[in-house]
Parts: sequence; structure tokens; C-alpha cells
Amino acid sequence: MKIEHLGIAVSDLESAIKTYETLLGTPCYKREEVASEKVNTAFFQTGDSKVELLGATSPDSVIATYIQKRGEGLHHVAFEVEDIRAEMNRLKNEGFRLLMDEPKRGADNKLIAFVHPKSCNGVLLELCQTIRE
Repeated sequence: MKIEHLGIAVSDLESAIKTYETLLGTPCYKREEVASEKVNTAFFQTGDSKVELLGATSPDSVIATYIQKRGEGLHHVAFEVEDIRAEMNRLKNEGFRLLMDEPKRGADNKLIAFVHPKSCNGVLLELCQTIRE
């Protein structure tokens, strides 16, 4: 449907929030811990899309490992989808490699699933669907 957000891995979330508030000229509108991923997030609205800063809460989190290997920077591009399960099935049938068989709850009231970077020219892609409760 659209680019929902860009996920950026950062070493120091507090410092990065200040940087992006200045850069984007807008305050962080939401902070959230995703305990299952061992990450704290901070969101910024920019037009129809968002920027999500990702800070590790544990040395063994995916974000901490990512930063150790590659340094800070773009972690993933997230696309909003209407029906995440249907989109996962469509991509599997097209030969894309998914990193999970079922979507899981992520930050910002979303169901999420990731597509392996090897299937997407080296870019980690996230599918996200708003949870309607």
C-alpha cells in the first residue's frame, strides 16, 4: 500500500531522538518497548510515512548484533499491507524467503513479518498490518 516506515538501528536511542527531532523538525510522537525483540523504539511522522529508531535493550538483541556487524544505519524498509497473511503467502509462492511462518506483534500496534534480505537485493523488508481490535 505504501512505505509504512524506515527502521534505523542506533546505538544511543536518546541521542538519536534528539538528532532526528532536530533533523525532521518534529518531536518523537511515540516510544515503545518491544520486549520480545529486546528493543526500544521511537517514532517520527514524516508525511505519509514514519521513521522508526531502534535501540537494543540487551547485548543479545537482533539490533545489537546488527550494529556490531554493520554499524548504525538503515535496518529495514517496512511496507504496509492490508492482509499480512495473504501477502506472506503471495510472496512465498513467488519464491521469496520469509524469516517467519506466522506474523507476530510488533511496535505501533502492528502485525509484522520479515522478508530475508537475500530475496530482496540485500535489503531486509518488513510487512506490517495495523491490528484492528
